[in-house]
Amino acid sequence: MKFAGKRRLGALIAAAAAASIALAGCADTGGTTGSSDPASGSGDLSVTFVPKNLGNPYFDASSTGGKAAVEEFGGTFNEVGPAEATPDGQVSYINTLTQQQVGSIVISANDPTAICSALNEAKSAGVKVVTFDSDTDPECRDIFVNQADAEGIAKTQIDLIADQIGGEGEIAILSASANATNQNAWIELMEAYLESDYPDIELVEVVYGDDDDQTSFDKTSSLLQTYPNLKGIVSPTTVGIAAAARYVDTSEYAGQVAITGLGTPNQMREYVESGTVEAFALWNPEDLGYLSAFAAQALIDGTITGAEGDTFEAGRLGEYTVGPDGTVLLGDPYVFDKDNIGDFDF
Repeated sequence: MKFAGKRRLGALIAAAAAASIALAGCADTGGTTGSSDPASGSGDLSVTFVPKNLGNPYFDASSTGGKAAVEEFGGTFNEVGPAEATPDGQVSYINTLTQQQVGSIVISANDPTAICSALNEAKSAGVKVVTFDSDTDPECRDIFVNQADAEGIAKTQIDLIADQIGGEGEIAILSASANATNQNAWIELMEAYLESDYPDIELVEVVYGDDDDQTSFDKTSSLLQTYPNLKGIVSPTTVGIAAAARYVDTSEYAGQVAITGLGTPNQMREYVESGTVEAFALWNPEDLGYLSAFAAQALIDGTITGAEGDTFEAGRLGEYTVGPDGTVLLGDPYVFDKDNIGDFDF
C-alpha cells in the first residue's frame, strides 16, 4: 500500500458521549467578562465547543479531548450546538455565548460564511474564536485548527480506494453537507488527484448525506441502484462512511463494493472485522479537540494572536506553530485496518 504519514497518535482515550446541554445557563463564566479590547487576552478560561451537531460520534470524541485539555489548564468547559448540522442552528448559540461573554468559542462551521456575522460580533465583544475541523472565512475567526493537510487527506482516501478496486472502475463520493468547507476542499483535491494519477478511475457522482445516518444510508442505496458497475464509495465523513458500510454489509453488495473514507475505529470495527471495509483513515478527533482547546487558551491569555509564526504549548501534544492564514496543523491522516484497529478505542 502507498500510504504515507502514519503519525504518532496521542494517548488513547475512550470517547465518552458528550451530553446534549441545554443552552440556558450552559456557559459558566465564573463572573468574568471578556476584555473590552478584542486584541488582548481576556484571562477568562471558559471555553465552549460548538460542534456541527450534537450526538455525532466524531464530535463526541473531539469534545472529550477538548474537555480534557480545559481541565488540564484549569478552565471551564461546555458544549452546546444544534441537533442538525445547519448554519442557522449554530448562529443562535454563538449569539448567546457572545452575550454571556465566554472566553472562547471553539466551533466547527456548518457554512464558511453564514455564521461569520455572528462570529465577528463575538470577536468584537472580546470572545476568542477558534474554528476546528471545518473553517470559516479567515476574517471571521482568530485561529483555525486543521485536522490534517487537505492534500494529504485527499490523497490518502484516493490511494485507499484505488488500492481496494485495483486502480480502475467507477467510484462515487458520499459527502456531508453541500456547504461543508472541509469536505468541499477535499473533494476538489480528490478530483484533481484522480485525474493526474488514476485516469482509469471514474468519479461518477458526488452525493450529500448531510451528516445524517438515515440520509447517508439512503444515498448509498440510491448510488448502488443508479450505478450497477460501481466499484467503490469514498465517504470523507464519519457519519457517511458508517452508514455506507452498514448498508453494504447487509446487502448483496457485500464483498463487491469497496467502502473507505474517514471514520472512527469504534464505528468501523465491525465492518473491518466482517471484511466489508478493508481500510479507512482519520486523525485522532480527541487530539483535534485537545489541540483546539489549548489554542483557545493561548489566545485568551495572550500567548498568541493568530499571527503566522506564533508558537504555543499544547499539553501532551507539545509545541505548535501558527502557519499562514492563522492555521494550526494537527498532523497527517492515519490508516486503520484489521491489523491495527484493535489497538484503538475512540
